[in-house]
Amino acid sequence: MISIQLAGADDFDRIWPLLRDVFRAGDTYAVDPDISRDAAFTYWMRQAKATYVAVDAGRVVGTYYIKTNQAGGGAHICNCGYIVSADARGQGIAAQLCIHSQNAAAALGYSAMQFNFVLSSNESAVRLWQTLGFATVGTIPDAFAHPQFGMVDAFVMHKKLPD
Repeated sequence: MISIQLAGADDFDRIWPLLRDVFRAGDTYAVDPDISRDAAFTYWMRQAKATYVAVDAGRVVGTYYIKTNQAGGGAHICNCGYIVSADARGQGIAAQLCIHSQNAAAALGYSAMQFNFVLSSNESAVRLWQTLGFATVGTIPDAFAHPQFGMVDAFVMHKKLPD
């Protein structure tokens, strides 16, 4: 049974291996693949309004953050990032995290969620976000130098959150 709970700084030791592996692969996040642990902590934990972990039998199998997407007049829209451990993929955890994040974001006062940079090559994520009601509202051509596919587009995806 998966439990999704608010993460604290002391949880980062269990989050870091997931981030490290995904960031080092360099094929889904526009993050320096050589990002340091400290820089990843700032990116995933300190810059976030909230960070959550998905725990299964005491082991972190996924994580997400909620951040304000833009300041000032754009502060009502949040952005989220999700990572599921390699050995837990294909079990619906990303969907659970996204659904949880929408409720958490609404509780924090956000009225919409926007994903700024979903790679077209990340077909499973694109399909999942569409299934969960996100619309592609823009395409950035040749936005990302993918290590396997070369230049790929990135999508901007958006969803209004329930009141």
